[in-house]
Amino acid sequence: MSEPAPIESFWLGLRSADPTLPETTPEAWAFGATRAQADDLLALVLDGIKTGTASLLWDYEATGDPLPAPGDLSILLDGEGTPRALIETTDVRVLSFDAVSAAHAFAEGEGDLTLDHWRTVHERFWREHSESPRGFEPDMPVVCELFRLRYPR
Repeated sequence: MSEPAPIESFWLGLRSADPTLPETTPEAWAFGATRAQADDLLALVLDGIKTGTASLLWDYEATGDPLPAPGDLSILLDGEGTPRALIETTDVRVLSFDAVSAAHAFAEGEGDLTLDHWRTVHERFWREHSESPRGFEPDMPVVCELFRLRYPR
């Protein structure tokens, strides 16, 4: 019999420590578009600094992926694809890019934690890495997600 894949092994380990977790393995994903971004943003989560993220509604529409919802669990991967953390979504709001708040920018934990920094970095990211052909618009819909770290504590 073969060993379970790393994500399944990670999930089985978490479930053995907390049997109240569901049997179904949650979605596993990494932040950003590069290994370095994945590692840097994961470090912010593990340090308790990053408690929010944002994505384009248009990307969800382009890929057909479901929007996150409160209570969703996600396994966070590092830049090598190794599972490192479990988060639980606590809040989801869809806002226009130009209506994202300073509080959400702060929750994302990046750079100097300001809204100006958030807008500059996210505009550049979505211009370069969006999965939607619609491009960047100042009023495009952004999915603002807050989460809490469940593992490691």
